[in-house]
Amino acid sequence: MRSHATRLLPLIRAALAGTSALALATTAQAQEAQQETAGNGDSTALETLIVNGGSGGVITADGYVGTSSATGAKVDTPFLQTPQSISSVTEQQLKDRNPQTLLDVLAYTPGSRVNAFGFDPRFDSFSVRGFDVTYTGIFRDNLRQPAASSSIFKNEPYGLEGVSILRGPSSALYGASGAGGLFNLITKRPTEVPLHELQVQYGTDNRYQGQFDFSGPVNETDPVYYRLTGLLRDSDTEQVSVPDDRAYIAPAFTWKPDEDTSLTVLGEYSRTKTGGTAAYYNDPTGEVTDIFAGNPDFNDSVQKQARLGYEFEHRLNDTFTFRQNARISTLNTDTDWAFAYGPNADDPTLLDSSAGTFDERLTAFVIDNQLVAEFDTGALDHTLLAGVDYTKLRFRSLSGTGVSPPLDTNNPTQGRPVAAIDFSSRVVQDQWQLGTYLQDQVRYDAWTLTGGARYDWVSTDTDTTDLASDTVSTVSQNDKEFSGRIGLTYETDFGLAPYISYSTAFSPNAGINRETNQPFKPTESEQQEVGVKYLLPNSNTLITAALFNIDQTNSLYYEVVDLPTGPENIQVQRGKVRSRGFEFEANTSLDNGLSLVASYTYTDAKILEGPADTIGNYVSSVPRHMASAWAYYTLPEDGPGYGLGFGAGARFLGSSYGNDQNTTRNSSRVLFDAAAHYDFAALDKKYEGLRLQVNATNLFDRREAVCSAGFCYRDQGRAVIGSLRYSW
Repeated sequence: MRSHATRLLPLIRAALAGTSALALATTAQAQEAQQETAGNGDSTALETLIVNGGSGGVITADGYVGTSSATGAKVDTPFLQTPQSISSVTEQQLKDRNPQTLLDVLAYTPGSRVNAFGFDPRFDSFSVRGFDVTYTGIFRDNLRQPAASSSIFKNEPYGLEGVSILRGPSSALYGASGAGGLFNLITKRPTEVPLHELQVQYGTDNRYQGQFDFSGPVNETDPVYYRLTGLLRDSDTEQVSVPDDRAYIAPAFTWKPDEDTSLTVLGEYSRTKTGGTAAYYNDPTGEVTDIFAGNPDFNDSVQKQARLGYEFEHRLNDTFTFRQNARISTLNTDTDWAFAYGPNADDPTLLDSSAGTFDERLTAFVIDNQLVAEFDTGALDHTLLAGVDYTKLRFRSLSGTGVSPPLDTNNPTQGRPVAAIDFSSRVVQDQWQLGTYLQDQVRYDAWTLTGGARYDWVSTDTDTTDLASDTVSTVSQNDKEFSGRIGLTYETDFGLAPYISYSTAFSPNAGINRETNQPFKPTESEQQEVGVKYLLPNSNTLITAALFNIDQTNSLYYEVVDLPTGPENIQVQRGKVRSRGFEFEANTSLDNGLSLVASYTYTDAKILEGPADTIGNYVSSVPRHMASAWAYYTLPEDGPGYGLGFGAGARFLGSSYGNDQNTTRNSSRVLFDAAAHYDFAALDKKYEGLRLQVNATNLFDRREAVCSAGFCYRDQGRAVIGSLRYSW
């Protein structure tokens, strides 16, 4: 039994969290305008996102091609002038691919390793350039979206109008963040042009969904615009007792009394129900089985979350503009879980199971104040940004563990009643972060020099209470850190823009190192990057390529350590990881109806310092080679197939190691996706706005094993979703 208990801790952590560490780590207006169809009927209408301001990171895009956003510099900046690798997932891509999760949204972006934990609808866990960004790299409208433990905000793709991605360390502007970069999720905003959409969906695993999106002026006289987006979903999944139900509503308002002032208010409330456990049982040899490791009678997880924020912008004069972005957000996760971890000593057809319950609450307030000055000094043009931002979060967790009746392998989906489990531990954590930053974008002729610096103060207090003995332990830690970025770009007359940059990042680590009884130091990283961006003249095509080298120190690992109480799997800090690689990306939307995204990534992520049996090894579940391509073609109006459109994509994942010891491997694989649509206006103009669309992911239903940090999962199987949409 001792061998089972020793193995249990890392397996539970992997199955429940899906990550290896606990980390606590304007206004813009958008409107959709359809380009006029050329008189010869050969062009396809592409949606253009028109941006004013851009403090929330809103993307300027034409079809699949994003060309500018505020994510890379906190002021609206063309991608060609941003001295760092930057990508976008545009609104048109979201409509064509109809992603159901954030991982689906990012599946075709370079460097992004999604689905490293196989099928798991509970968390949006992923990595980029070999580094996990689940806790430190998710931003919403250019503001940090904190997370802790299992309290990770769920992101509804239908509520997004795009994602702007800045790869590599980026603390010079954003403060606490990871080595991989940041993913800025951009909320749908009010439009000046009226927009109305109703949609119903049905798909695999009894997936029923209805959704709507309404926007436009409140009336004909006042400069007030609204948007209301919502959906209701009832869905099973490929695992018993793991639903994917959601209710979501997101109101937004913009007030623009004049050309110099605007205020946008963004809100959201959602309730999501899924399972406390979504893992498959791993047998004693480490092989993943098809047996659901949970207990259908004790596997409910309900998360409620809400946010309310605003983006304010006022141009003071021809030189100065003031912006203030703020948001308060909260979530509550109430979860029961069970986990089958090993054969029963008396009856090998039974699997011993543990069980537990937790109730987590996370509340965060974030505010960012910016003053932008645009001026000249001789031949130099300056865009100077000065800012102060503040984050305050409070995390509270109640948890307890117990025992679930053994799982019967002859009837693995049978529920087993679990006795009530009392809370035995309470954790309360308060953290605040204050940062001040300065950035100057200096332009001379075709050159742009971008330099930025930031200083942060972070304070974290953690109280842990043993409820049985009512004993409290308190840990306080204070971190201070400088971060910076400098980069140089050159734009040629024919659209080619080479660049070079250096940037740093840091991320405070909450908790205490039980091996040393000292607080964890911040994880730090630095990057050198050189690349080129090419916006083809007279063609809506953007091609980018980058070489990067990232060094991360003070990394956290789980390791079995001999403590005074005996061996235990705990977090230790003695790591250094180096990631080197190459990325290529091409996006285009042409007048002939063809849109395409394609990417290739080579990543060499190695552990330079860490547990003795991992030094010199590759980071688990990070393929050295990844490639993807998605193409969508809409037939022209003057052709026989008018009204039809087709899409297809392929995602290649090279082989990777299944653990940091590099003793197991994940095989390479190619996953295929497809889509098709029909516009009923081709039959009769009275049906204009009515569209039928079908999307399929993992078309050939490959469900191979994928292992990360020594625990194995299965790829999510095939999903097919049909949508009927009416817009007017």
